[in-house]
Amino acid sequence: MRPHTDEIRVASFADLDTSTLYAILRLRSEVFVVEQEAAYLDIDGRDTEPATRHIWVAQAGNPVAYLRVLAEPDGGMRIGRVVVAKVARGAGVAGRLMDAALAVVGARPSVLDAQAHLADFYARYGYKISGDGYVEDGIPHVPMARPA
Repeated sequence: MRPHTDEIRVASFADLDTSTLYAILRLRSEVFVVEQEAAYLDIDGRDTEPATRHIWVAQAGNPVAYLRVLAEPDGGMRIGRVVVAKVARGAGVAGRLMDAALAVVGARPSVLDAQAHLADFYARYGYKISGDGYVEDGIPHVPMARPA
């Protein structure tokens, strides 16, 4: 078993350098738009909000997994845009990413919209299905919440 050489990184939008931002947006596009065939406006304006935290796992300096943590108007947090590159799946990268996200969330309540087949994964982190399932971009999703 090889040792983990992953680096967990956290930054606000203002602290992202252009090369890292480009690599993150490319990863999101590769998985969400190309692999999952979900044509949607990924760049929605929330990436630039001052409270947003971008969290990613870098291998050899390149993002292989990413998510963002957003502040919600009710004081809670929202985890979104969770993505892992094909080459990094199955190696525990998503778990390390969620651990880092929950460190940012802290004791605040948080929500996320999970692809339905990943609900059990998020349940390991204290999330519970909080409403009816729905289909977004042809993919079944469920809303999930984690109390404070």
